[in-house]
Amino acid sequence: MSDKRTEQSERIDAVNRLDAFWKKNQKIITYVGLAVILAIIGWWAYNQYVAKPNEEKAQAAIFKAEEYYRMDSFRLALKGDSVNKGFEYVINNYGGTKTGELARYYAGISYLQLGEFDYAIKALKEYDTDSKMIQMMAWGRLADAYSMKNERSKAIDLYKKAGSHFQEEEINSSEFLFRAAQLLELENKK
Repeated sequence: MSDKRTEQSERIDAVNRLDAFWKKNQKIITYVGLAVILAIIGWWAYNQYVAKPNEEKAQAAIFKAEEYYRMDSFRLALKGDSVNKGFEYVINNYGGTKTGELARYYAGISYLQLGEFDYAIKALKEYDTDSKMIQMMAWGRLADAYSMKNERSKAIDLYKKAGSHFQEEEINSSEFLFRAAQLLELENKK
């Protein structure tokens, strides 16, 4: 009988402590809870009404630029024509989207093909992706741009980074390591 009273007394004490805690911190708990709810609603609204439409607009804008890119019309791919937008437009207007990031990659390679190495470096340095294969290619192309500018040490580091980033892809991985070795040989290093 005494155990039941002790147990019941402990429950009452716990409820009283909880009630006292609530009365003392009621405003803070309410504000924090409200802030969390508003943050979740804000995140959802941003994704639904800003990010998603921007992604769709970016995809529509990049379509023709990708066609020009595949045709090796790199200037048109970058700048667009009188009707269609190019990669630069997509980067400037939708740079925060996945399509904007893809446009940055395409733009970097396009600049590289046009011999505009500083622009290629800027675009490729800013590019970032979760895809190991594409990231490896981006670092390799960035190394190409540095190599063309005769900045060998940066090129060597990036070739090594690209070559060791995704070793499962043996062809490009070994190619980038080979390019690093060639530049090291030019520097009289082993």
